[in-house]
Amino acid sequence: MRIYKKENVYEASLNRIRYLFDEFEDVVVSFSGGKDSTVVLNLALQVAEEKGRLPLKVMFLDQEAEWQAVIDYIEEVFADPRVDPMWLQIPFHIFNASSNIKQWIVAWEEGAEWMRPRNPMALTENVYGTMRFFDLFSAIPAYHYKDRKMCFLGGVRAEESPRRYLAMTEDLTYKDITWGKQLSKNKTEQHYTFYPIYDWSYTDVWKSIHDNKWAYTKVYDYQYMHGVHIRSMRVSNLHHETALEVLQYLQEVEQETWVALTKRMSGINTAGVMKKQYFVKELPFMFKDWAEYRDYLTDNLVQNEKVKAKFHKTWKRQAEIFEGMKHIDDLHKAQVRTILANDEDLTKLKNFTERPDILNWKKWKKGIITKYTDGNKYIFG
Repeated sequence: MRIYKKENVYEASLNRIRYLFDEFEDVVVSFSGGKDSTVVLNLALQVAEEKGRLPLKVMFLDQEAEWQAVIDYIEEVFADPRVDPMWLQIPFHIFNASSNIKQWIVAWEEGAEWMRPRNPMALTENVYGTMRFFDLFSAIPAYHYKDRKMCFLGGVRAEESPRRYLAMTEDLTYKDITWGKQLSKNKTEQHYTFYPIYDWSYTDVWKSIHDNKWAYTKVYDYQYMHGVHIRSMRVSNLHHETALEVLQYLQEVEQETWVALTKRMSGINTAGVMKKQYFVKELPFMFKDWAEYRDYLTDNLVQNEKVKAKFHKTWKRQAEIFEGMKHIDDLHKAQVRTILANDEDLTKLKNFTERPDILNWKKWKKGIITKYTDGNKYIFG
């Protein structure tokens, strides 16, 4: 249940950040160059100036396969004298969702032909004891802020998925705060990430950017001109499992980036050439249903045997969980998209199975009737 107050989300987020500056010795904005982290950056700059805490620490973990427009924007942000920049261009493993053959590469790998030169201000040595992207976010503060109380500010919003909503509203993270997570496995280390705009809508984000005339990456302008729906606009590395759609138009708006990316990574050109056909929307005529197509792709497209076994196990388990659900093809289509995106972490699939209408179907199957039961197409067809 949402409880509305007189305070709007803009003021609420400023007050959250003020509280964090009072609680933590070091506050660092974890910056991606996207619209959400742009809002967090500018709110944090405002609070840091109020509290005499400038320059504000800002970290960017560069995944190498980035939009050039994002890099241009990062350089603009890091040239701001109010910012204390931490640009990481270090080697680490990164997943390539565009290929079933070479699914992992090392960003900024020594001896490789990088997509672009390293920035002179960047830190280039991986001293953090891990090569995994997500593990770096706990390893970095453990190295730089050992025995210090610190927090990252991130631009994650609950609106983006049901999983995120539950994660940021259910459990206490720090004192009475739910909208964050503790980073350190060692519970004595006071290292956290907080999401001060967790309850914002995408309309709140864009209104704030335009009302305040904040700079933002031109990637969003490219996507708008290409006809991408405003809710589907996103900035991430160019081969992420949730961002493969950008390969449909990358070569039209950033040709040099496209050329560098196709030279650097396997499978990129195929995804780009196939464009909208990369994610099949119509069932190929030779298959009787989406489940048969899913099984064919699992057996013939997935090369990694461990991933193949994981997919088969997941399909079997979900067949039992969702037995009797109307419009079951929607589930099978989500499974097909998972395979085509090489999404071995099942991110796309979880975004489907944890949608409110699917969760309400699960409650209904257990005999729990709610006000959301009526009209649910997965119950009544």
